[in-house]
Amino acid sequence: MLVECYDERGAEVYEIIIKQIFQDLVLGPSVDDLRAYVNPDDPVFVLAIKMKKTSNAVAFGDVANLSYVKEEDITRIIIDDENYLPNILKQLWKRYSRDEIYQPNRYQLEIAGNHVDLQTIIVDDPRSNLQRRVYDAIFRILPEGFKIIKDMSVDDIVAVVATDELIADAWIEKANDYIAELSGK
Repeated sequence: MLVECYDERGAEVYEIIIKQIFQDLVLGPSVDDLRAYVNPDDPVFVLAIKMKKTSNAVAFGDVANLSYVKEEDITRIIIDDENYLPNILKQLWKRYSRDEIYQPNRYQLEIAGNHVDLQTIIVDDPRSNLQRRVYDAIFRILPEGFKIIKDMSVDDIVAVVATDELIADAWIEKANDYIAELSGK
């Protein structure tokens, strides 16, 4: 972690704030590195965070078996991994009303009609979940009143430039330097 600020005490304070927020959100183990630039004279805050690699997205077909029962005109879903049941139900409720989904037992769901195409629907995306948590941390870290925000995220690096004025080219350049540094380029 590197926090750049012309005021050494200010850098220490922001480092403490960042560590506290990461601890509160349990983000420490999920982040490889972080770069921050703070300059109170030019109201700017540049932050770049490199996320660790996550497991792959989980599709419906990876955690459940879908089969169309032609005689009954229903799609029967047998849950293989109960840990994903809440995510599966959430995805189904987005597409169908709760009344359309029949759950005769804990491991089985039924929907009228042929819906075996659901197999490719993503039910859990760890990378997206981590990215959402990192953005949450960023918005907690940014100084109050910095409403002009430019998202410069690339791949596994979440980067933002925030200010309460027009964004200067030098700040964008600083963010690009951080991105290059964190990505090893």
